[in-house]
Amino acid sequence: MKVIEHIFKTKKTLFSFEILPPLRGNDIKNIFYTLDPLMEFNPPFIDVTYHREEFIYVEKDNGLLQRRKISRRPGTVGICAAIMNKYGVDAVPHLICGGFNKQMTENALIDLNFLGIDNVLVLRGDPLKSENNFFAKKDGHKYAIELVQQVKDLNRGKYLDKTFVEKKEYPLFDFCIGVAGYPEKHLEAPNIESDLFFLKKKVEAGADYIVTQMFFDNKKYFSFVKKCRSEGISVPIIPGIKPISSKNQLNSLPSRFYLNIPNELVKEIEKAKDKKVVSNIGIEWAIHQSKELKNSGVEIIHYYTMDRPENIYKIVQSIY
Repeated sequence: MKVIEHIFKTKKTLFSFEILPPLRGNDIKNIFYTLDPLMEFNPPFIDVTYHREEFIYVEKDNGLLQRRKISRRPGTVGICAAIMNKYGVDAVPHLICGGFNKQMTENALIDLNFLGIDNVLVLRGDPLKSENNFFAKKDGHKYAIELVQQVKDLNRGKYLDKTFVEKKEYPLFDFCIGVAGYPEKHLEAPNIESDLFFLKKKVEAGADYIVTQMFFDNKKYFSFVKKCRSEGISVPIIPGIKPISSKNQLNSLPSRFYLNIPNELVKEIEKAKDKKVVSNIGIEWAIHQSKELKNSGVEIIHYYTMDRPENIYKIVQSIY
């Protein structure tokens, strides 16, 4: 079932969550360890992130450095298939621009279609860690809107190879397309107005729903939704929640994701004597956020697990 079908059919607030593929060298049991306790709350869908390849430098015997390409978290598509097979729950793979050209993207979409996956979350993706700016692969997409357009074109039966366009034996695809929204603006956007302008363009290009970056002040989400509606963006906007679990995140999250953490939360965490206390503070704050969002009538709350299912379990157990 498509994400928007879950949204339109529900009469209560649902919950979904996002998981990371395991690090190379680990197996699928790590994923099941994350998922098993959360499945009792009947999530309608589960997102699986995609992590592009990275470059590392290895010293050779002669002392020179050799550049090597590695993938630390492979397996997104396989994990989606395993989730659907084991739990009977819809899986939403992330589809990114980075590291893909258009033909690779089309091939990936064909694979997803063969597996019965009909939802994708379309993202530009992050720059390589060794680069300050994002650079598209040759014949790839530089912006998420271009990727949305390719998925939408394939939904209409428009393949890159024009000889396939009019052949009736090739079925049309029907992907439900999600995109990201940023309540406090994207890191690279000059201002929120510019960010909303391009978000609207993504919706006009074919995005069916928006899922937000994490936020710690619900006012940011409500204000974002109001601004979106005033700009004519009418698709569902799913709030994304993540509990803080360490003091280091007080600095790392704002710098990486461009977001603000309320001073009340910062002060509580700074006073905490150990990591367990910090985790409990983060959980309680997320519970408060979730209750307010649920009471406001949102159809789905989306949680970022970041390989910490126990934190999300405690939150969802208190809400659902």
